[in-house]
Amino acid sequence: MARPLVAVLSGAGISTDSGIPDYRGPNGLWRRDPGAEKLVTYEHYMADPEIRRRSWRMRADSPTLAARPNDAHAAIVRLERSGVAVRVITQNVDGLHQMAGLTERKVLELHGTARAVVCTRCHDRTPMAGALERVLAGEEDPACAKCGGILKAATVMFGQRLDPGVLADAMAIAKGCTVFIAVGTSLQVQPAASLAGIAAEHGARLVIVNAEPTPYDELADELVREPIGTALPALLDGIAREAAAG
Repeated sequence: MARPLVAVLSGAGISTDSGIPDYRGPNGLWRRDPGAEKLVTYEHYMADPEIRRRSWRMRADSPTLAARPNDAHAAIVRLERSGVAVRVITQNVDGLHQMAGLTERKVLELHGTARAVVCTRCHDRTPMAGALERVLAGEEDPACAKCGGILKAATVMFGQRLDPGVLADAMAIAKGCTVFIAVGTSLQVQPAASLAGIAAEHGARLVIVNAEPTPYDELADELVREPIGTALPALLDGIAREAAAG
């Protein structure tokens, strides 16, 4: 039997057990505060200093940088260490897959990372922690220390394109995997959501682990509605046993 390649597309739902709220769920950020979407929209962010000040306050208050990986993140690492080839394609910007123990090259961050900041003028990249220290010291809208340009999180905001190289790599993984697991994602945001369809079209076993229905449910070989923190470890441990049995 061919060695399985398991691709995991992770969305915000995988990190809620780590204390990071999701965006589009029943209690998600966009439903609770629709105006918050402006804070991560590139056009608004670049044009309005008040939006930037609010964005920095939101980052300073965010639980993301203090969050720790949970059982679902650990289960993916456990599968990879069992000898199964694993690649993670994540819509998240929290860096928890790497913190759990996956190497950088096995994680594709479609939407960038909240753990760094980038200058929109000279593209200098520095740790988010340093920028937040400046905010907490009183700089409401810290500028780039090198050129004075506008700083933003090294994330893909609404209105920005995904990195074409990262997207191409993600599509190649979707086409080549034997199992594609979409976990904690609404599969509503394109082009990330299309990866589930691409995987199914190329013969992968498609498993969707999500509390609510998604537009790709009818293509799935298996739908899992149980809580991710217990359902994903059970699913991945089963795949590891199947692989070991040959």
